[in-house]
Amino acid sequence: MSMYGRDPWGGPLEMNTADSATDDDRSRNLNDFDRASLSRRLDETQQSWLLGPGEQKKKKYVDLGCVVVSRKIFVWTVGLLLAAGFIAGFVVLLVKTVPRHHKHPPPKDNYTLALQKALMFFNAQKSGKLPRHNNVSWRGNSCMNDGKSDKSGAVLKDLVGGYYDAGDTIKFHFPKAFAMTMLSWSVIEYRAKYEAAGELNHVKEIIKWGTDYFLKTFNSTADSISQLVAQVGKGDTSGGTSDPNDHTCWMRPEDIDYPRPVTECSSCSDLAAEMAAALASAAIVFKDNKVYSKKLVHGAATLWKFARDQRGSYSAGGSDAATFYNSSMYWDEFVWGGAWMYYATGNQSYLYLASHPKLAKHAGAFWGGPDYGVLSWDNKLTGAQVLLTRLRLFLSPGYPYEETLKTFHNQTSIIMCSYLPYFNSFNRTRGGLIQLNHGRPQPLQYVVNAAFLATLYSDYLDAADTPGWYCGPNFYSTNELRKFAESQIDYILGKNPRKMSYVVGYGNHYPKHVHHRGASIPKNKVKYNCKGGYKWRDSKKPNPHTIIGAMVAGPDEHDGFHDVRTNYNYTEPTLAGNAGLVAALVALSGDRTTKIDKNTIFSAVPPMFPTAPPPPAPWKP
Repeated sequence: MSMYGRDPWGGPLEMNTADSATDDDRSRNLNDFDRASLSRRLDETQQSWLLGPGEQKKKKYVDLGCVVVSRKIFVWTVGLLLAAGFIAGFVVLLVKTVPRHHKHPPPKDNYTLALQKALMFFNAQKSGKLPRHNNVSWRGNSCMNDGKSDKSGAVLKDLVGGYYDAGDTIKFHFPKAFAMTMLSWSVIEYRAKYEAAGELNHVKEIIKWGTDYFLKTFNSTADSISQLVAQVGKGDTSGGTSDPNDHTCWMRPEDIDYPRPVTECSSCSDLAAEMAAALASAAIVFKDNKVYSKKLVHGAATLWKFARDQRGSYSAGGSDAATFYNSSMYWDEFVWGGAWMYYATGNQSYLYLASHPKLAKHAGAFWGGPDYGVLSWDNKLTGAQVLLTRLRLFLSPGYPYEETLKTFHNQTSIIMCSYLPYFNSFNRTRGGLIQLNHGRPQPLQYVVNAAFLATLYSDYLDAADTPGWYCGPNFYSTNELRKFAESQIDYILGKNPRKMSYVVGYGNHYPKHVHHRGASIPKNKVKYNCKGGYKWRDSKKPNPHTIIGAMVAGPDEHDGFHDVRTNYNYTEPTLAGNAGLVAALVALSGDRTTKIDKNTIFSAVPPMFPTAPPPPAPWKP
């Protein structure tokens, strides 16, 4: 009997129950069955029947839930991540444990170093109650009764503060106002450079010390005034030591006990217009302090009205001013002051006056002369021309100002040509110092002003995308102006035949016998009277105190210099001279990538042309 069925391995299954079948027959039949079964591929279920528990096949993939990846790739990825984490941790540990070498900023250039010293001179010249951080150890409070004991009938009794003019202790307001205007102009143009040098707050504090004092010299809250303080102190030596004053006596400012008269004026257009320029320019410097800036503008407007209404020269009448700071005219102050009043207020009536052809003619804009092109405390015309050329370059106001502004622009170009060594407008010493004052004493104050104007004008042209200017048929690049300025300032800083730095405290070889009362008398708790200080004045020893940053009067026309305390034509510094030095140094400091500030000076100036009217409303039926 046989039984047939389906073999689960895929072949026929026959079971033979014959008892006579031998074992060999059965084995043979099974082999046949095995070969039949191997002829077909097994599925996973069938394979699982054959494999035992210990013979499970290793999976080639890893199921990560959202994705299935190859086991080999997974293992390599995890290994690489662990290795990367280890390396990163090692690097961090290494960086934290290795000593750091901080990158130091580049060293300051010579002009920046000299600038920082030149500003310190103003700290040494302060009068009144000194601020706590004045940083001049040998100075103290001085002349705390200025104005209070005056018997001239002055209405203004508090004239404490301000600056002493030079090596003496007189407060001459005319050159002091020019000094403050120059400092403000330099801040307006080169604020970024002052900031880079770390001196912006310092120079602003210096300016404010001056303008705060100027506001005391007249009734600054009034709209009109009839008098103005021109000077505090006296310099007339005709009375000898029987008339103790700021020139006959040689005393520390802190020890002064003689009376200090107040000089007033009721018709002093030059002084009033210059002080208006000082306050107006400072108002732009302090424009972010709206209350103070507005106060300065109001004071400037009051002074300007006084200057225009009550014409006259402050130095007329044989006063001290006529001897020491005589004013040649007041027309140049009208052009200069009018320009600053316009920039501070935006009122075009000031611009109309400053650019009026008749006023320019009175100021000497069309007739030249030996001192034409020389900016100084007395002659502001050259500065005014550069200042108004700026307006033409960047705003081009057009009619009715264009005629005079174009003339000023052309004359500024001619003046810049006269500074270059290719022309013979001015002589030069063998050492290369330009003789702007034609061999007269105290030349450096004029040189630094010219260096400032030359650098500033070259920066104006660069900002206007103008590579240079013409001197006759020849074209000169702006680099020529900068080279001129650098050559003159380098001379002052020691690149001269004597290898002498004319800025005290700069370099290793500078004047040691500066004509300066405070610096020449020791601070030793001894009060030397009017004549008692003469021994220090006449001493051959160096000054006991170094008046850092003071630019002395300078060498003679042969590059000669006498370091003698009693010869003020060589060794006396002045406020006006140092203000020009500061302006020139900041203009040359740093690199040329730091440009002038084109817009701040125009912050109060309205658009030169009316804006277009708005479009009409859309038509509605």
